[in-house]
Amino acid sequence: MNISYNWLKQYIDVDLDPHDLAAVLTGIGLEVESVETVEKVKGGLKGFVIGEVVSCNRHPGADHLYVTKVDIGAGQLLDVVCGAPNVATGQRVIVATEGSTVYKGSESLRIKKTRIRGIVSEAMICAEDEVGLGDRHEGVMVLPSDAVVGTPAAEYLNLQPDIRFGIGLTPNRIDAASHYGVARDLAAYLGKEKKIRLVRPDVTAFHEGDDEYRIEVVIENTQACRRYAGVCMTGVHVAPSPLWLQERLLSVGLNPVNNVVDISNFVLYELGQPLHTFDADELAGRQIIVKNLPEGSRFVTLDGTERILSPEDLMICDAEKPVAIGGVFGGLQSGITDTTRNIFIESAYFNPITIRRTSKRHQLYTDASFRFERGVDPEMTLTALKRCALLISEIAGGTVASSIVDVYPEPVVPAVVNIRYNNISALIGTKLEDAAVRSILESLDFTVLKEDRDGMQVRVPPCRVDVTREADVIEEILRIYGYNAVGLPQKLSASLSFSRKPDPESMAEKVSNHLCSHGFYEIMCNSLTKSAYYDSLTSWKSENLVRILNPISSDLNVLRQTLIFGGLETIIHNMNRQRPDLKLFEFGNCYHYDADKSCATDPLRPYREERLLSLFMTGKAATPGWNAGKEIPLYFQLKGHLETVLALMGCEAAILKTEIFSGKGDLYSSAIRYSLDGNVLAELALLNNEIVRNFGMDGEVVYAELPWATLVTMAGRQQIRHNELPRYPEVRRDLSLLLDQSVSYEQVKEIALTEGGRLLKRINLFDVYEGDKVEKGKKSYAISFILQDSESTLTDAAIDRFMLHLMDAYRSRLGAVIR
Repeated sequence: MNISYNWLKQYIDVDLDPHDLAAVLTGIGLEVESVETVEKVKGGLKGFVIGEVVSCNRHPGADHLYVTKVDIGAGQLLDVVCGAPNVATGQRVIVATEGSTVYKGSESLRIKKTRIRGIVSEAMICAEDEVGLGDRHEGVMVLPSDAVVGTPAAEYLNLQPDIRFGIGLTPNRIDAASHYGVARDLAAYLGKEKKIRLVRPDVTAFHEGDDEYRIEVVIENTQACRRYAGVCMTGVHVAPSPLWLQERLLSVGLNPVNNVVDISNFVLYELGQPLHTFDADELAGRQIIVKNLPEGSRFVTLDGTERILSPEDLMICDAEKPVAIGGVFGGLQSGITDTTRNIFIESAYFNPITIRRTSKRHQLYTDASFRFERGVDPEMTLTALKRCALLISEIAGGTVASSIVDVYPEPVVPAVVNIRYNNISALIGTKLEDAAVRSILESLDFTVLKEDRDGMQVRVPPCRVDVTREADVIEEILRIYGYNAVGLPQKLSASLSFSRKPDPESMAEKVSNHLCSHGFYEIMCNSLTKSAYYDSLTSWKSENLVRILNPISSDLNVLRQTLIFGGLETIIHNMNRQRPDLKLFEFGNCYHYDADKSCATDPLRPYREERLLSLFMTGKAATPGWNAGKEIPLYFQLKGHLETVLALMGCEAAILKTEIFSGKGDLYSSAIRYSLDGNVLAELALLNNEIVRNFGMDGEVVYAELPWATLVTMAGRQQIRHNELPRYPEVRRDLSLLLDQSVSYEQVKEIALTEGGRLLKRINLFDVYEGDKVEKGKKSYAISFILQDSESTLTDAAIDRFMLHLMDAYRSRLGAVIR
């Protein structure tokens, strides 16, 4: 939001340096994001001064040129060659001196001493368009005879630059979305040191008309439109606005349109109340009806765009048709034109939720919707209406032709809050005098209803829609008292907090650091995604999606149920930018809805939030080189990284159950699942080719998913044990097994761990063979077993007994042939 310094000073007497004022505004919660100079005329007329033509003679070498001597108050006359036909002795003129720049549209001319037809010219006498005050170029701009020679032209023409503050207004501070609102906060803060006069625009001169031209108002939807006021004016002359009004609007970045529209915009930025002006002669039946229209109704807005309406859109209608989208945008047919003579001024208070939804639905973001959807002051409605009518009467010549129509079915009741002095001291951190508290609150338009030795009861001004609790009122006190005014205490107190073990955030940081050190990049994808991803899936049903009630777009209309699609979007984004080799991970939440768990007393019961860790690999894991060996498939590379992550969490792969996972077949081509004591800890999968191709990719993508809460819980159950370093050597024995194709390595490992007892330390599959040297339907596993006895050196007899027992187990339980 833009605020003009010169405009602001119309309501408060402040002479602070603009940068000091910016610091004050930021300190009271109105963060100033930019401070920029706004010049009324391009270049600010630097180097332009008032001069007097002392002499004027024809140029000896050109009939259309004149040689003049000009006094600019510098003690020495300037020689100026001028081509204007109206230049004459004794004129007061504007002179662009050497070094200054003259701007004409997009062109510029730097003034320097030069020779024109043999005569030296040291400056330039300016026409109106060369000063930037109009388009005329027929002759020099002649000033009144009382213009003082030597006066800077910007000072004489009152073209001093303005300062524009760009304020990053937070959604709760809509009360400061106007010059008067900012002035009110400034007066409260600066008034602590000296008496500050806050000037509110005076509307006492407003007088109602005799209803010779009246518009009746009916509100059908009183929940969406809480208050609607209006007044009629006749005999309005629509024309360009006066210079001062145009300058005011330009200073905050608005382009002038015409005097009627400009006045409504002026009042908006002055008082924060949006207004709308209708051509009253275009309102059928001389009626305004505030209501909703059927689904699919069509309406053409002021920008000429036809819009399809929703039944939730609040419309301003006449007796026959809609004329405006309430609180958002006006209609083309009833807008102000050059031929408009009679107008109806609207000033209303709309339900913020209704306006916000309509604005987003139609992608219409206006100054009016910005304020209405955050909650304007319902008590400013009539003041702004009267202010607008007075200005139109003064500038556009209109006459108030009706009494004010004010339909206010259920007045907004201001909040009443009890505050305690002890709580003020506790939250602020310092003791404030009771009188100081009262002074601050009254300066912010709070009304003290009751007061005693312990505290007070205050009524919150209607403009402060965000203040509803004691803590909110105390925040207002601190804001004006000054954060920097709270000193550091002599003693600091702190409470110890104990995090649960294992701490999920610490574990996440540990895993993140490990993955980053192994070439992974962390990504953060939007939790909002498109429902179309889930339409054809059976792994996640579309009825289990958490849907957004008023989505920004169809691409962001549900909350994600999996991290896969966000990762694939990231991968294709990078591939399109020549980054095909990727190792990515993400910690993110997924969301699910189960209608069967609906509960009237607990509306959140059917919703479930789950935190997941996802890993992605695609492309090549390493840059190809002349000395590079055979590359390990991506699937097994990610398997190694996944098992390392599980090991970091205290869940070694050796103690986990690994099984082929056939679920989610519409997403996974092949997958395995890791579990412990019946709890799933991870899934590792090659993503379905069709899903990958739908994102525009040809290669394979390998994916791993870990349910973070379950993993942390299981990690907390793992006991840390320690033993002395073994004093006796390990022994390795290899075994070759001929097995059926259906037998998995997991089965082989499980038998070894069950039958091996305390001697077996590790098991490793180091070769798999399937080919013409083994029977069809068979495969050969070569497995190594690492044996060790912590109490003595293993003997050959003990080793042989172990291996014979293991081979018998494989023969009897797996039908293995020992090779």
